[in-house]
Amino acid sequence: MSSKPHAVQTVGLSRTFPDRTALSGLDLQIEPGEIFGLLGPNGSGKSTLFRILSTLLAPTAGTASVFGHDVAHAATEVRRSIGVVFQMPSLDAKLRVIENLEFHGRLFGARGRELGERCSQLLALFGISDRAPDIVGTLSGGLARRVEIAKGMMSRPRLLLLDEPSTGLDPVARRDLRQALGRVRDEEGTTIFWTTHLLDEAESCDRIAILDRGKLIASGPPRKMVDDQPGAVVLATLRNCQRLDQFTVEDFGVQPEVLGSSLRFVMDTTRAAHEFAASLSRQLGEDLAAVTIGKPTLEDVFFAQTGRSFDDDDEPSGGRASKKGGGHA
Repeated sequence: MSSKPHAVQTVGLSRTFPDRTALSGLDLQIEPGEIFGLLGPNGSGKSTLFRILSTLLAPTAGTASVFGHDVAHAATEVRRSIGVVFQMPSLDAKLRVIENLEFHGRLFGARGRELGERCSQLLALFGISDRAPDIVGTLSGGLARRVEIAKGMMSRPRLLLLDEPSTGLDPVARRDLRQALGRVRDEEGTTIFWTTHLLDEAESCDRIAILDRGKLIASGPPRKMVDDQPGAVVLATLRNCQRLDQFTVEDFGVQPEVLGSSLRFVMDTTRAAHEFAASLSRQLGEDLAAVTIGKPTLEDVFFAQTGRSFDDDDEPSGGRASKKGGGHA
């Protein structure tokens, strides 16, 4: 007796374009019932894989399957198994929330009582029952996104594909969205696959895969990936931001990474981090507003594999990383 198929499986999956290779030899497995995140910086190949799994783009080489159905040769069966939510909104802003859901449900053949019950289920699942009569155009970004995903669930898909679902949302709306997706998995049994470039969003997944320039560089439970990363992180916040670009590796003996108004350093051990923090306090004096010691993050996993900061695609190993406002645990 054969084992149950993976929710998603790719074997040697590649996709090339005339000017670039978007995916190269990708081997990936997603199990039924998982919340799985595909993490990577811009240009890493996330959207290409999303388009392949949603049957919008054919592989150049290798295979991809959804619940055992090949995306290239059994596209109809794949489409029956998936719900797709694209990054760009597809709701009719002039219709009411309930009208958007009803219209989409009719496209899948739902009518009458069946349609009404399904709409009610999804409105409750996403915590938007009281918004059913509202015009979509009057909703906040977070509420509209929940309506968008509820629409994608109308057909009771076995696999829900989400492309950067929290783009443009504030932290509270992103948290509410993640909680809603957790309910979708728990109550509907739906496997969830989403692409993201947000490190904290990936940390909430059961498992993740990290892509870089079309290649898989790491995969597994995000907490285990971080815990397996040695060392500790020292974050020094300066009062005078104009001094940030004056520091070099010779100043500290360690390459500084600029994050907003702070300098970030990765130490081999926690003891070394504490000693280094004390040294920073003495060296920077009044310029130092605060110094903290934290655990490694998924960005450290990425850096360990690539030698580059997560959002600095062109930075060679050992260079100054790009400036951004997050990444410290």
